[in-house]
Amino acid sequence: MTGALLAHPPQIGDEAPDFELPNQFGEPVRLSALRGRPVVIVFYPFAFSGICTGELAEIRNRFDVFADAHAEVIAVSVDSKFALRAFAEAEGYRFPLLADFWPHGEVARRFGVFDDASGMALRGTFILDSAGIVRYSVVNPRGKARDLDEYAAALVGLG
Repeated sequence: MTGALLAHPPQIGDEAPDFELPNQFGEPVRLSALRGRPVVIVFYPFAFSGICTGELAEIRNRFDVFADAHAEVIAVSVDSKFALRAFAEAEGYRFPLLADFWPHGEVARRFGVFDDASGMALRGTFILDSAGIVRYSVVNPRGKARDLDEYAAALVGLG
């Protein structure tokens, strides 16, 4: 991994940093407003890129994993809301895609997954319990897709 991260990813047992970002429709989504149910935060580099599209498609295709756990899925990239809307429409994503566009990568920085050298978020995943506490955290290296079965196991552990 190149570039300096400005913060360390929140650790298991930490309260996740609160944030508010616009979704693909420009509507504000505040993390703390989602309390009361598990939340899966998926940071990804860019809309329309190969691995990212495949990862989000797997979430779309296996959404029952999240629905069964009553979990909210939010995906975050540094793309604009306009790019994210086109991406969601093209790929049929029905979960919120959040634009960490400006200030560029601010939320990814707060989660310790922003790569300054490339100007993008890394593949970080954080699963929060209903109180907003991190119960699962992973940052995958460049070029390595995430394992949805790990999400499923972590979500079962919350029940």
